Order: sequence, then C-alpha cells, then structure tokens
Amino acid sequence: MGIGVIRVIGVALALASAACSGGIERPDLADAGFGTLADDGDGSTTAPAGTEGGDAVGTTSAGGPGGCQADEDCDAALGLGACDLATGRCLGCVRDDDCPSPLTCSGTGLCAGCTVDDECNDPTSCQDGVCAPRCDADHPCPLDFACCDDRCIDLAGDPDNCNECGRVCESPANAASSCDAGECGKGACNDGWSDCNGDPFDGCENEGACTCLPGQMQECYSQEPETMGVGPCRPGMQLCNAFGTAWGPCEGEITPIDEVCNNTVDDDCDGVPDEDPDTDGDGWTLCGGDCCDEAGPACAQPELVNPGAFEVDGNEVDDDCNGTADDPLAACDAGLASNSGNPQHYAQAIDLCQFTSLAPADPADRVWGVIDADLHLANGAGAPAGSARSIRDGFGTTLSTRFGVNLAVLSTGRAADPADVNPAYVAFQPGAGMGTASGFPPAWYAANGSALPNAPGCAPPMGAIANDPVMLQVQIRVPTNANSFTVEMFFFSAEYPEWVCTEFNDFFVAIIDSTNPANPADGNIAVYDDGLNTWPVGVNILSAADGLFTACTNGAISYCDEAGTYGGCTGATELAGTGFDVQALACGAVDDTGGGTGWLTMSGNVTPGEVMTIQFAIWDTSDNAYDSLVLLDNWQWSVEASEPGVMPS
Repeated sequence: MGIGVIRVIGVALALASAACSGGIERPDLADAGFGTLADDGDGSTTAPAGTEGGDAVGTTSAGGPGGCQADEDCDAALGLGACDLATGRCLGCVRDDDCPSPLTCSGTGLCAGCTVDDECNDPTSCQDGVCAPRCDADHPCPLDFACCDDRCIDLAGDPDNCNECGRVCESPANAASSCDAGECGKGACNDGWSDCNGDPFDGCENEGACTCLPGQMQECYSQEPETMGVGPCRPGMQLCNAFGTAWGPCEGEITPIDEVCNNTVDDDCDGVPDEDPDTDGDGWTLCGGDCCDEAGPACAQPELVNPGAFEVDGNEVDDDCNGTADDPLAACDAGLASNSGNPQHYAQAIDLCQFTSLAPADPADRVWGVIDADLHLANGAGAPAGSARSIRDGFGTTLSTRFGVNLAVLSTGRAADPADVNPAYVAFQPGAGMGTASGFPPAWYAANGSALPNAPGCAPPMGAIANDPVMLQVQIRVPTNANSFTVEMFFFSAEYPEWVCTEFNDFFVAIIDSTNPANPADGNIAVYDDGLNTWPVGVNILSAADGLFTACTNGAISYCDEAGTYGGCTGATELAGTGFDVQALACGAVDDTGGGTGWLTMSGNVTPGEVMTIQFAIWDTSDNAYDSLVLLDNWQWSVEASEPGVMPS
C-alpha cells in the first residue's frame, strides 16, 4: 500500500464527509503510528488517542487544549504546519519541507501528492495528483460531479468525460482538446500555431502569428506615402482573409502614373500638373516623345533613347521610340532614276533613309536625318556636269550594291559602265572632258597649306584647278545616340598603271564638318593613317599604303614617266565589265585601262545630335584626261567612336 493524502480542493471536505463517513485515511500518518484522522464534524481533524500529537491535532504542548497560537505550535510531521490564528487550529503546510517525502505542499496549504492509485490507501484513489475517495453506490459523488469508473468527475470540464462518462473530446488540428460546460472544443494551440479565425472547429490553422482578424477591413496604399492625397491619388481598402493569415489586395486605390500630357491633371501626384521633364538630359521630354526618360526595364541608358536616336539592331531596345525595338530603317533607294538630278536621291542611294528639317515647328519632328543635299563642283559652288553622277544597281558585271538596291556613282568622266545608259558610257582612257572646273574645297585646301597632299617621292600636282569635278554635299542631323558612321567606297582610276606617282594624281575626298575633334585636322576621312602620316585616296596611295589598291593587274607602272613595278594587286576580277578592264594603248604599251582600291570602309566621328555636313568630291588633277570614278554605298551609324579613315571592307 502506497503513501496518500487527503484531496483538498473546493469539494475536499464534502468528499471526506460523504465518502468516508468515519474519517479520511492518511496512510502516511498511519504508517507513522497515527492511524486515521477523525472528522470532528466542524471542519477540524483529530488524531487517534494515544498518538504523539495528543487527543486533538490542533492541540499541542505549546498551544494547549485551546489549539495553536503560531505555526511552530503545529506539528509539521502531521502535514499541519500552518496555524489559523482565527480558530487556533493547525491548517496544513506552508512549504514542501513541512511535508514528509514524497508529499509536497499544495496551493491549498495541505500536503499532497500521488501519480497512481497504488500510492493511495483504499478506498481512496489518485485523482488530480491527490488521494481522494472512490465513489460507488454507497459513496455517491457530490452535486455537479458524476461517478465514472469509481471516480468523481466534473462532466462539465473533463475532456475525457465531457457531458457524459467516456465521451472523449477529439483534439482539433494543431491544438489540445477542451471541455467547456459539457461541450467539446478547442484548447490551447500547439507551440508554433495560432488560431487566427477564432473558429474552434478547424483548430489552429496558421503557423506563426496571426496577421489580422478574418473579415477585418483597413485602409491601404501601395505607393510612396507622400503621394497619397496629392492630385487624384487616393487610398483603397483591403480585407483580411478568412484565416487571418494575410491582407487581401488593395482595392479602389488610385496611385501615381506617368504624367499624361496636357490633361491638366497631376497624374504622377507630385503636386505639379502637366510637368514635362527631361530627366536624362537628352533634349527630349516625355511629352516630346521620349519613351525612356529614366533608367529602367525599357533601357539602361535613357540618354541614348528618344525619337532623335537611330535604331540599333539587336540590342532589344526601342532606341527611336517608335514603338518597336530592333527595327532599323528599311532600304529607301528603290525606284530611283539612274540620271536623277535630285540631290536627295543620291543621299538615298548611299542609304541615308531619313529626312528632317533644320528647325521644325514641332519639336517632336526634330529627328535625325538628311536636312539638305546638293550637287556642286569641288569648291562647293556651281553645278557639275549631268553625266558625271548617276544612281546604279551595281557597276560592271561583278560588283553589286553593299546595301539596298542602288548605289551612288560620281565620276570625272561619264558615271557609267559599258552596259549603262542615262548617262551612257564613254571610255575612261583617254577620258571624256566634261568642260567643268573649279577650285579645290577651300577649307580643306587651306588646312593643307594651300597645296594638295601627296605620297612621298611622287611629283607634285600642277596648278590649283580641279578639273571635271563633282561633289555631293549632304547636311545631316546626327542621331542623338550616334558617335560615328561608316560608308563604303570603291575608287577607280585610269591613271593606273602608266601615270602612278606623277602629277596626274586624281583625288577623291570625303570632308566632314563636325564639332567632334577626333576627325583629321583637315576634315578629310578618305585617307589612310599608317600611324605616322595620313595618305589621301588617289592613284598615288599605292605608293604609300600597302593593301589599299588591290583591284588591278600587277606589273609595270609609271612607264609613261619613271618606270617601276607594283605587286599589290590581288586580281582584276572586280574590274570586269566596268570599262577599267578594257585594254588600251599608252606610251607604247597595251594594258588595262585602269585599276581600283577594292571596297573600302570609310569611318568618321560625329557629336550626338549635332548638325554636320559631309562633302564627297572627285576631280581630275593637272588635266582633264584619264578619268577616275568612285562608288558610294551603305551608310551606317554607330554608337561607338571610330578611328577615322579607310580600311579594306
């Protein structure tokens, strides 16, 4: 038989009176020789006669027959270590040390403690940690308690016997079970879980803390707080979801948008309606058509993106803000008459396919493109011979266009091959005198000390007259994202091979007037830079720069003046059908009429957004015989700077 104690809760004395009738057994005291405490009928207990405690538990040698006067008057060994001064009776314990092991001092001031029935003497059992009387037909439970399996149970609050014996409340999800007023429900949530919706039937549904109360509404605003209440911007409302785990979307709010032009509304809610910023400083505003004024998903470099830019192929950016990315301008040179006198057609033939005006009335029209074009003599004045320029779909039998369907031809003779008409072909050797002459391009000529630059060791040109000249001059507004351009050229001359390195050095120049300082000092980009000097394009370039005069036949050169040889030709295939492949007699020798450079790519630098001018000019030097000719095609812009000059394509 184990050690037990009296169960003392709200009904302890009632249980003792109803179930024990002759007294409550205290096995610990009985084992110590004290037997069963007798109920005196007035709430006090007395020890059996003959015990050490005297005839009454409340009577001590210190307290006398009247009871106790202090705690020390009570015998802690009996578990009655506290003195009730009002009644003079020993009530129980005040600390665990007042109780014999394994009993401890309960919150009611009595020694208590059991875990199993074996620790209690019959007819008591271990109930809620204390020994309490069992119930049966002869020992009924007090009011509001029911006898379940020999135990008095509170059916109103026991989750194992809720409202009736044996009715076990199931535990809701992630929570303990409970019984309240005889109804099963949800107890405390397990660690880490919360009951956000307050519904006892679905348990604890949320891991972590609750966000809000289900069905709760609150004001919301998803953008910068300082914009709320400014202009049309207003907050909305959002609803807590059915589980209390999150707020729903913000419904009905009005948030800032890009400023809509000229609608008198402060669309971006910054306090100023219809402002038109140029945040990236590229000269274009949002209302002016700039589709990317700040860095973002649309572009990383907004200063390069606006209606004044050219479309860069393959960068996945709508550079020119026309609504489509990577859509370079299509070729614009179809349907042009070969003998057209319209200078703009020649700009189109070299693939300058956009036109604009110098000072458009609407800033939105300030796009890049050709502003003006003219056909002149070499000094930029007067008109050239009509047959000295043409627009062709190729030249000879092997040379085709480099882009689009046409290219531009400028010549000191007829701008035609033997198969052409309008204008028709005239042999380049001895040549067709065009009856025109002018001074050299003035700024370029002055920049070279009023002398024509020449290859070293070659005879200087005679006079200061450009014979049979023709010039295409084009004024262009540069794209806002362009830093350079290229155009392809092919120079032919009948001065090859017999008049190489003589005074008859026919010239081709491409003179750029730009604010970009990275171009040659004299503006001519039709030059080859060998790192020490720049050599202008002409028949004499083969004396200074290897690999730039390749469409020809190797062999004797300069045999009309000072004999020499040349081995830089790669073949005469590109001369086929051009008229420069025709055999001709000169100085007692029969040879090809001429030779050429092959296709060269010519590069120049520009300042983004500037208005620049370029002059393409060709002329006979020192006489008007033995004609030269140049093909021009495939103008392209670049966002990168270039090394100005010519290189093999």
